[in-house]
Amino acid sequence: MNPSEEFLEQGISQQNLRKASCMTVATLAYQSLGVVYGDLSTSPLYVYKTTFSGKLSLHENDEEIYGVFSFIFWTFTLIALFKYTLIVMSADDNGEGGTFALYSLLCRHARLSILPNQQATDEKLSAYATHGSMETWQSSALKSFFEKHPRFRTGLFILVLLGTCMAIGDGVLTPTISVLSAVSGVRLKITALHENYVVLISCVIIVGLFSLQHHGTNRVAFMFAPIVAAWLLCISSIGIYNIFRWNPHIFRALSPVYMLKFLKRTGIEGWISLGGVVLSITGVETMFADLGHFSSLSIRVAFSFLVYPCLVLAYMGEAAFLSKHHEDIQRSFYKAIPEAVFWPVFIVATFAAVVGSQAVISATFSIINQCCALNCFPFVKIIHTSSKIYGQIYIPEVNWILMCLCLAVTIGLRDTNMMGHAYGLAVTTVMFVTTCLMALVILIVWKQRIAIAVAFLVIFGSMELLYISASVYKIPEGGWIPLALSFIFMAIMYIWNYGTTKKHEFDVENKVSMNRIVCLGPSLGMVRVPGIGLIYTNLVSGVPAVFGHFVTNLPAFHQVLVFVCVKSVQVPYISEKDRLMIGRVGPKEYCMFRCIVRYGYKDLQQENYDFENRLVSGIVQFVEAEEDTTLKTTFISACGREVGNMDIEKFDAQNQDHSFTNSKSSDILETKIRKGHGGGAPLKDESLQILRAKESGVAFILGHSYAKAKKSSSIVKKFAINVVYSFLSKNCREPDVVLNVPHTSLLEVGMIYHV
Repeated sequence: MNPSEEFLEQGISQQNLRKASCMTVATLAYQSLGVVYGDLSTSPLYVYKTTFSGKLSLHENDEEIYGVFSFIFWTFTLIALFKYTLIVMSADDNGEGGTFALYSLLCRHARLSILPNQQATDEKLSAYATHGSMETWQSSALKSFFEKHPRFRTGLFILVLLGTCMAIGDGVLTPTISVLSAVSGVRLKITALHENYVVLISCVIIVGLFSLQHHGTNRVAFMFAPIVAAWLLCISSIGIYNIFRWNPHIFRALSPVYMLKFLKRTGIEGWISLGGVVLSITGVETMFADLGHFSSLSIRVAFSFLVYPCLVLAYMGEAAFLSKHHEDIQRSFYKAIPEAVFWPVFIVATFAAVVGSQAVISATFSIINQCCALNCFPFVKIIHTSSKIYGQIYIPEVNWILMCLCLAVTIGLRDTNMMGHAYGLAVTTVMFVTTCLMALVILIVWKQRIAIAVAFLVIFGSMELLYISASVYKIPEGGWIPLALSFIFMAIMYIWNYGTTKKHEFDVENKVSMNRIVCLGPSLGMVRVPGIGLIYTNLVSGVPAVFGHFVTNLPAFHQVLVFVCVKSVQVPYISEKDRLMIGRVGPKEYCMFRCIVRYGYKDLQQENYDFENRLVSGIVQFVEAEEDTTLKTTFISACGREVGNMDIEKFDAQNQDHSFTNSKSSDILETKIRKGHGGGAPLKDESLQILRAKESGVAFILGHSYAKAKKSSSIVKKFAINVVYSFLSKNCREPDVVLNVPHTSLLEVGMIYHV
């Protein structure tokens, strides 16, 4: 229930509702300071220092300083303000942002789905929502192109993985460069302090930061928001002071003419230095990635009215100071602070650097969660830390891996300039991937003219390619770090996705005919035992091979059999009333059902509530509705009479169209039972049989699959499947843990499938 509905239910007037809504936006905008904008607001610590770190230091005159500030201002304005705040954040997927959110939109509108078991009924979900403006010939042509050329679909998927992995790389580089840059300022006052102590202090702060993550984004945001607010006010005030004291004419540098003069005077050194300028917009991607933690309006309000003006004043003030102090270019930020307030600002800067890391850490958690749901990452433990804002999560394994990587980079590099080079490449790559996906969204989802999409791609893509080219030049000087990290994460994601896709294809190709199992029954001595058997499968139709393997080795199965398919749909969330889809498998006397449990890519795929009771009540409700609906009874009865001569899978496919969507099944079942005991219409015989079977016990049957590459496979494929995928499968969370299956009722059936 959203806040507006909650207030209306309490009978609050529309005027008070507007006030409450404004208060909600203001509260979320305040919280977003501590989570979303920490990284962006700490960029002044190292932007000028990194920009003038190379041969550009030989050109430290006013023209170059004016040019660098002009680049910073227009880059910040065009990319952060116009591209992200005004355009990209409008392309949210039901309130969710990030690279995978854009890809999810494209998958739904252009049939690019990477999830193999999607159904037509999924499109009826309210969150699926693909209707909109009329189809254009450009969008139709692009959809047809992707449908006819699977390689381009694969290429787009790899592009998405690249952007995602670079964003994860940000989660490693941001804490290192932010914290080390802040702590390094103390050496201006304590000159005898050795570099090793600065690194040690930075490592302690990083460990403390990651140790706080289990408290959740909500609590961390309230702790960190005052720090960021104080930091922004500090640097903007110092910026205003430096402007009026050192160079009131710095406003002239707002003219884009100074950018052209800068490139003309500095040549190749100026072009290379743009890898440092791009650090001024590090963190803008997290505005979009962290969208699910807050709301688009709250993030826009915070950026437009506080973050943007404060940072522009800070960069302008530092440029004004540098125009009169060329010799202090490598320590300009702390040198520009008035002596009287140095230590208070240093303390705030250190805390702000810690907060700056929170944005990408939260974004990394969101990204990994989406990857797990979309079969692109091994299952990990995901903890929801807020009952009010569902998108706020914590992933312990990822948290500690990030911490170890941050410590390794901090101890290994020690130099913020090298970190800046690595950071710039990661940031610009993510931005360019977002630009490419947005151009497709404009065409396919928004159905705008191709000229608009091309203009968006050319304007913003050309800027980002310019910065990427400058960052690529710095690969030997630290830029290799995000490339190495991205390659490792991309390999993991692609191999995991490939392995799970091949597993599903194996299950589809090896489906068992129910007719065959029934015919083999007498020869196997097959019997039905009391209780309910839940067989978990990836299939949304047909009988899985694991069931045939089970009855062949143990020729008995339960009185009531339910094939449970837990699957993800490419929408962020699915409401509880749409969670379960229940249908019948085979004729009525078999007492076999299928339950499809649907989740969105942001949902928590773990049944914390009593799943068995909800499932049984849903099946009983399906049976009661099936009996009470004349049209459906006629259909099922007709199929039941003919099923002896009909292919059972054909029957199953027909029955999918008449599946039952669970809606408050527990309440309805309870009401029905009370009616039966109170003299009203009692439950049907089959329903009572299901309830008695429930009392006898519920068994969970899971397939334990082992993947092996075929003997004819290449060495690369054998290594990917037999070594990497096998290692990931053994070390990720098992399906029974993800599904919260009680071990006392668990049966595992081992199977080997060759890919």
